[in-house]
Amino acid sequence: MSKIGYARVSTTDQDTGIQVAALRAAGCEVVREEKASGTSTEGRTELQTILEFLRPGDVLTVTRIDRLARSIADLQTIVRTIREKGAALACTEQPVDTSTAAGKAFLDMLGVFAEFETNLRRERQMEGIAKAKAAGVYKGRKPTIDPKEVRALRSQGLGATEIAKRLGIGRASVYRVLEQQQPAD
Repeated sequence: MSKIGYARVSTTDQDTGIQVAALRAAGCEVVREEKASGTSTEGRTELQTILEFLRPGDVLTVTRIDRLARSIADLQTIVRTIREKGAALACTEQPVDTSTAAGKAFLDMLGVFAEFETNLRRERQMEGIAKAKAAGVYKGRKPTIDPKEVRALRSQGLGATEIAKRLGIGRASVYRVLEQQQPAD
């Protein structure tokens, strides 16, 4: 039986240090950490690695449920996978016990609140963007692709794949630029 810790933060400017320390203090021999959004399990390679290698009797430990998932559907899928492996889930800051009906209900409630918090944040963000657009101060993110550079490479006879490789962009982006009308000079 092993205690395996999982620490996650959403952005690269955040730090997993506090979570890692709490997981080590809880007796986790192995702690995997990553910087990825919790709104989906896509692209969370450390979590996938843990779930693949869980063995019967292992305990996946997180500091809080929202570190594991921010959607109730993802949380339920993760918990089902853990259970199928014969492992358990524990939290250092929340009394989660998936072996009882009350513990399962509490886990689901925590998952609902994590998803609710994510949805509220998204709504506030969209309201802020709408307000900034109305005030004329929101311009969106700056373009990362220079259409002139794409067209110049195309005029040299390069195909979309080679242009994409050279500029470090997606091939679909190259096609989008090439399909746009060129502004009159």
